[in-house]
Amino acid sequence: MVQSSVLGFPRIGVLRDLKKANEAYWADKISQADLLAEGKRLRLAHWKIQKDAGVDIIPSNDFAHYDHVLDHIQLFNAVPERYTSQKLAPIDEYFAMGRGHQKGGVDVPALEMVKWFDSNYHYVKPTLQDNQTFSLAKDPKPVREFLEAKEAGFVTRPVLVGPVSFLALGKADRGSSVNPITLLDKLIPVYVELLKALKAAGAESVQIDEPILVFDLAPEVKAAFKPAYEAISALGSAAPSVVVATYFGDIVHNFDVLPAFAKVQGLHVDLVRNPEQLEPVLKQLGPKQILSAGVVDGRNIWKNDFQKSIALVKTAIAALGADRVIVSTSSSLLHTPHTLTSEKKLPIEVYDWFAFATEKTKEVAILAKAVTNPEAVRAELDANAATIKARSESTRTNDPKVKERQAKVTPEQHNRKSHFDTRYAQQKAHLKLPLFPTTTIGSFPQTQEIRVQRNKFTKGDISEAQYDEFIRKEIDLAVQIQDELDLDVYVHGEPERNDMVQYFGERLTGYVFTTHAWVQSYGSRCVRPPIIVGDISRPLPMTVKESKYAASISKKPMKGMLTGPVTCLRWSFPRNDVHQSVQCQQLALALRDEVVDLEKNGIFVIQVDEPALREGLPLRKGSERDAYLKWAVDSFKLATAGVEDSTQIHSHFCYSEFQDFFHAIAALDADVLSIENSKSDAKLLKVFIDEDYPRHIGPGVYDIHSPRIPSEDEFKQRISEMLQFLRPDQLWINPDCGLKTRKWDEVKGALTHMVNAAKYFREQQQKA
Repeated sequence: MVQSSVLGFPRIGVLRDLKKANEAYWADKISQADLLAEGKRLRLAHWKIQKDAGVDIIPSNDFAHYDHVLDHIQLFNAVPERYTSQKLAPIDEYFAMGRGHQKGGVDVPALEMVKWFDSNYHYVKPTLQDNQTFSLAKDPKPVREFLEAKEAGFVTRPVLVGPVSFLALGKADRGSSVNPITLLDKLIPVYVELLKALKAAGAESVQIDEPILVFDLAPEVKAAFKPAYEAISALGSAAPSVVVATYFGDIVHNFDVLPAFAKVQGLHVDLVRNPEQLEPVLKQLGPKQILSAGVVDGRNIWKNDFQKSIALVKTAIAALGADRVIVSTSSSLLHTPHTLTSEKKLPIEVYDWFAFATEKTKEVAILAKAVTNPEAVRAELDANAATIKARSESTRTNDPKVKERQAKVTPEQHNRKSHFDTRYAQQKAHLKLPLFPTTTIGSFPQTQEIRVQRNKFTKGDISEAQYDEFIRKEIDLAVQIQDELDLDVYVHGEPERNDMVQYFGERLTGYVFTTHAWVQSYGSRCVRPPIIVGDISRPLPMTVKESKYAASISKKPMKGMLTGPVTCLRWSFPRNDVHQSVQCQQLALALRDEVVDLEKNGIFVIQVDEPALREGLPLRKGSERDAYLKWAVDSFKLATAGVEDSTQIHSHFCYSEFQDFFHAIAALDADVLSIENSKSDAKLLKVFIDEDYPRHIGPGVYDIHSPRIPSEDEFKQRISEMLQFLRPDQLWINPDCGLKTRKWDEVKGALTHMVNAAKYFREQQQKA
């Protein structure tokens, strides 16, 4: 009998319940007991959803108050001493690692947070010491939550981040040089102890995630799988059976690792991302091993095409037999919204095209039945076929005018008029900026009052004129504060924008929007990605009104703020019926019109943010990565190349680890790059020297994800480190990212210190 499984379920709840509870706890509005009780309520609700859907194998330990990798850092007592020495309560120590802590005499920054593979989810990076030790927490979370489910009547399969992935995704702490994978011998005994504890609690199977198997692995990482899984397999009946899970790519290139899993129960592979790996994987399985077939998309919101999925699963059954096949989600459903039933305003036609997490649990259960007894779910199969057909024939998806414009794009449209040296000479004369110019990445705090007024306008409780007047007053405030801070290039603060992608999507054709389809990005930060359903174009200017007004009241250059085509694509739920390069070029053409209109209206510094460029990079080197970088770079250049030389084009990127695709960053030809860098070693900037990068760079000097305010000396230290790798005439001073999620007192304090530090170095250069 074919079983169904889910690899993980979203944590945040129907109405972002976890976000609200976490933030209430941080604000001292609820107790620790209340916070933990809300976590338990959510877990019980999520297990019930899956059981009611008919899912056979339900995950536990997929819930996290902040991040599942951070959970494992605490689970293995791999917490750096700077946190343990503070003697905080466990939950406060946990949050301190995730978001920093500046309270009650304790002042510690957060650990580094980076994207989870090629998703928009951020995980907290394990940060390890030369003398690192590991031990199992006294009350292990996976055991505790398994027993919690068991007591409530739910039989679950605990989910663990695998030992090799945990180490390979980590890094050496500052001041340490350890290669994390060399710590495997110290970590494995902790896994052994944990697995024994889970078995004693009654767990019959566990899911161990080893997603790094989709990467190109260093030899020492590949070699680590053998001793790790030999030790786990040696437990025999003293441990639960193990299914090793991979996702976000294929594992064919790492088949030489598979003998390490010879004695585990089975293997999970992502057949949404790479269906072509199915038959090679089937040939690699042992005579009794099972295959968990990830055929329901854990990353996107489109309804499953049952006909295609059934064909894949039947191929597996033909090779293995029904008892050795599990129908599953491709990855955790963490990356999808909670439930489609919350959406009351979607057009009826497109509503039927989608499946969110709750609906996907039903899909895996239906598919498991359909492959052995299709008549038992005939109504569901027929309804699905009708939906797939209706979407493919819909006029909503196609716009002949957009296709005609795309067909006329020329190579010349991708290039600025002149080389950077010529452009910069004109920009320098035009903008009159000092050494170490200071700016921000774009957004200022989205206060409660801003959200209230936006909600009133959305509901029709206030008129457009009233809302515009409110936005102008917020822009007035942002400009006044920047005057007081004495920044060099201003931003208007983006008070009118709900989200850096949604705002633009609402002003473009080809998108639809949800009201409650929130997805966790990191910690308590949730986003509501718009959905691309058809060809994209720009009917009217999108940002000109607010930027033009801001420039009219500013005494310094005003920066126009746009979200780039790659990020608009990556931070939406894209179409799965058209290649992403086609969608990206459509976005680029729409943004090109906006860039030109901003310049015509007196905006001569324009930032086109591409924080998702690194995120979209295919996980392995090769032709797929080369092709992606070609169309991604071309899209950015198409969007930005229509302006005069005297207009300065900026762009912002998350991650400073550009070594493996630096040529693409350089090829963007942006005049100024700002990059997320505050939690990274400044030595990573060495690539700009090695590659003789000619243009200007603003490595982030402080972490905006944390509420703590760095001291002026911290800023000076960071800038001093950067000047070891960048020229004084090349360096801009700015935060890591936008300041939307911060409070005004935090922003003013941090930016005051930042500006003072920049002025200090400016004065030092003048004296020299």
